[in-house]
Amino acid sequence: MNNKEFAKQLEYRTRQFGISIIKLSSVLPNSIEAKVIKNQITKSGTSIGANYREANRSRSSRDFKNKIKISESEASETEYWLEIINDMNWVKPQELDKIMKEAKELLALFTSISNKLM
Repeated sequence: MNNKEFAKQLEYRTRQFGISIIKLSSVLPNSIEAKVIKNQITKSGTSIGANYREANRSRSSRDFKNKIKISESEASETEYWLEIINDMNWVKPQELDKIMKEAKELLALFTSISNKLM
């Protein structure tokens, strides 16, 4: 697979992840505390793909690196919110397993891409 194909697949994958985060947010409790987490995870979970997409359309290598680092950071933050949701028992663990696995994989991918750019 060449870089262009990889980029296209990763854009699709991060978009699908964003959709899964939005769906997860919609089933969280409506308490004041849960609403804070809903807002945070929805922003970070959808930002991963948005920033990666911007990276692929960047005007310079510096801009590309910056957007990749943002995607990496947002993936890490999303993983954190998922851990809180899990620890709070707001969603059954088996319902979180797939999304948590994908969050970890995306974080690993963006960390790897970022490290190669340094």
